Amino acid sequence: MNTKTTMKPTIVSHVTSQSAKTRPGLKLRKNGSKNTYDGGVVVLITLVVFLASLVDHAPASIKNMPAPIKTLIVDGQNNHKWAETTPVLKTMMEACGRFKVDVSTCPAKDKAMSGYLPDFTPYDLVVVNDGYNAAPWPRQTQIAFEKFVSAGGGVVIYHAADNAWPKWKAYNEMIAIGGWGGRNEKSGPYLYMDKDGKVIRDASKGKGGGHGSQTEFEITVREPDHPITRGLPKTFLHGPDEMYAFLRGPARHVTILATAHSAKNNGGTGHEEPMLMTIKYGKGRIFHTVLGHAVPHIKKDSFRITYLRGAEWAATQKVTISVPKGFPNQPPQKK
Repeated sequence: MNTKTTMKPTIVSHVTSQSAKTRPGLKLRKNGSKNTYDGGVVVLITLVVFLASLVDHAPASIKNMPAPIKTLIVDGQNNHKWAETTPVLKTMMEACGRFKVDVSTCPAKDKAMSGYLPDFTPYDLVVVNDGYNAAPWPRQTQIAFEKFVSAGGGVVIYHAADNAWPKWKAYNEMIAIGGWGGRNEKSGPYLYMDKDGKVIRDASKGKGGGHGSQTEFEITVREPDHPITRGLPKTFLHGPDEMYAFLRGPARHVTILATAHSAKNNGGTGHEEPMLMTIKYGKGRIFHTVLGHAVPHIKKDSFRITYLRGAEWAATQKVTISVPKGFPNQPPQKK
């Protein structure tokens, strides 16, 4: 005959024999060299019920708060000061409460890249802060990144990241347009808008990439109903900053969210140049911002808010980060 033995759980207690005697309901018994008490079970159950009640009665804003977006910033080779901008981007993203950020820095220019094999799979979003003349990633890493994006991963192309890797076909499809690194008409058409807001893909011969001196400029929202730009004013000031122009590339599956007028008297084109864009690559979403040359520029609300909203959209296809009152809270630059 099988006899079942019911074992009572034993809870280790730091209560001494003397203190147990003074507390009703605690039956002290010996368990080896340690004192235990049956009342500990009651205490444990009570604690569990209490903690559960905290969850049940928590404000909806806390209970429904989405999980942080797992983000990886990749950097290490850039003619811009990536070692200064990456920490600011990381702090900015984590401070808003929507992102948890790691950083992967590739070897220096004079070091072998063969061992640079970051794992993209744990992440929802990758921010690229490599730039002009960056050494190519190992093919294994390129393939892993392509799979990450095409399977639905989000990407932010930040400023000079559109200078990088002109010979990597898939990457150039992800960024839609870029500059420098030998880019020209063979890289794809020069993408811009005319004065009436019509998108132009100019396949004529010409360079890829250029900008005048840093200046303050007005950004015009072209897609006011997109989640990233919804709630932004029709026009807003940014800068002083570099205004990229003459950007070329495959220019497929791209939506221009906002532009700025590139003035000819500042080495510009006379056209409305893309400042904020989205691109589709497979199931993935890319947010491309040409703004933010250095730390002073990325601390401005005109960059910070558009960057954070673009990053959230790239990772989730939704935007919960609000546009602050008075955006961009930037007085006009004194002439």
